[in-house]
Amino acid sequence: MTHILAIDQGTTSSRAIVFDGALRPVASAQQEFTQHFPRSGWVEHDAEEIWESVLTTVRGAIEKAGVTAADISGIGITNQRETTLVWDRESGKPIHNAIVWQDRRTAEFCRTLREDGFEETVTARTGLIIDPYFSATKLRWLLENVDGARDKAEAGKLAFGTIDSWLIWKLTGGTSHVTDATNAARTMLYDIAKGRWSTTIAKKLGVPMEMLPEVKDCAAEFGVTQADLFGAEIPILGVAGDQQAATVGQACFKPGMLKSTYGTGCFALLNTGDQMVRSENRLLTTIAYQLDGKVTYALEGSIFVAGAVVQWLRDGLKIIEAADQTQALAEQSDPEQDVIIVPAFTGLGAPYWNPDCRGAVFGLTRSSGPAEFARAALESVGFQTRDLLEAMQADWSDDARPTLRVDGGMTASDWAMQFLSDILGAPVDRPEVLETTALGAAWLAGYRAGLYPEPEEFAKGWALDRNFAPQMDEATREARYAAWKKAVEATIAAV
Repeated sequence: MTHILAIDQGTTSSRAIVFDGALRPVASAQQEFTQHFPRSGWVEHDAEEIWESVLTTVRGAIEKAGVTAADISGIGITNQRETTLVWDRESGKPIHNAIVWQDRRTAEFCRTLREDGFEETVTARTGLIIDPYFSATKLRWLLENVDGARDKAEAGKLAFGTIDSWLIWKLTGGTSHVTDATNAARTMLYDIAKGRWSTTIAKKLGVPMEMLPEVKDCAAEFGVTQADLFGAEIPILGVAGDQQAATVGQACFKPGMLKSTYGTGCFALLNTGDQMVRSENRLLTTIAYQLDGKVTYALEGSIFVAGAVVQWLRDGLKIIEAADQTQALAEQSDPEQDVIIVPAFTGLGAPYWNPDCRGAVFGLTRSSGPAEFARAALESVGFQTRDLLEAMQADWSDDARPTLRVDGGMTASDWAMQFLSDILGAPVDRPEVLETTALGAAWLAGYRAGLYPEPEEFAKGWALDRNFAPQMDEATREARYAAWKKAVEATIAAV
């Protein structure tokens, strides 16, 4: 068995990639699935459609690679985090669509919890703040709003999981109800210091403990796939939430190393080692990864809209046909115009944490057009990243900003990465392998299987594609960032 299969289940698509024994991608398959928006601020997925997309892409990748299931040492799974699903243990059917991490339907309940003074308890145990982003209040909503759900849950007939748990349940024919420490840490139900589910929080939210999955290391035995799915049984040996998998894939194993992933959203993680840093700047304390029973912590900043702002240009405004057109448009934009987009389509994430904000555009003139919108869209990601790094620097160190390792689809744009370096005033390193999320999941599974090397040796294989160094002068940088901050303040004031 010389290969590893990585399942990368994202917010808008599912992918499967076969890696060889040298951690090189051999073949892949990808499939988009439907986004459901039943009300303003609500976002749902059909969990069965996600499952079918995973089945299709796994079979496709295996076929393209010219291997069989018998050649695969193990499966690594990485997934969109916080997305919440409840299913019937007997039938295996979801009781409702999955509620996606972007969904804001529980904002009012979160406000009530904060007003009750419960946030201090939540932060002390989970490292998180109270926000609709996390799984716990979504789970409570399902129990309160789906007919018969609470009675079934209290009778032990329902299972809760994030998407990793759902996929493992389906892959193993319902024999494994498990998750890993990184996904558990994003539910707002998991005590990251004690390494167990919090009975205090579960009781406050009315969540029966029997619904919750068993929590394992990121590299562990999660179960074995049913033989009839792919032609032979394959062990599932690695699991991590997408941002933690990217942290692993970027080989950020040392305290102080920093990565930022640009997908639908943007997520920056700073490795803080065995130190659980409590943020004074509205960042999250979370688990970066857990190997051999040892937890490595991180500070995280979460931006809800990064690549999604480019999707908006394509699908909403229809001013582009494909995402890769944004760079050429941005290069054509009028440098005298200072259009700013605050893409708060589903609220603002870190460090603002305002679920009620909605998107806004500033600085429009009669001559503003597609080029200026494209530039502003790409720049909005750089501005938001600086917000995160300013907060991280205040929490962790006042030293010069470390080099930022970047990955994800948006990083293919040289223009966007140069602006990111310019507005940060710090170096940006883009690796040869941009799909580090899948790479991290593959390494976790291969490490457990004995196919891939120890973390230190794996880190030596990290390869640079291009370094971006700041070219913008400091006065321009600070003026541009001040204009962004003013736009954010106006967006918040409009709520």
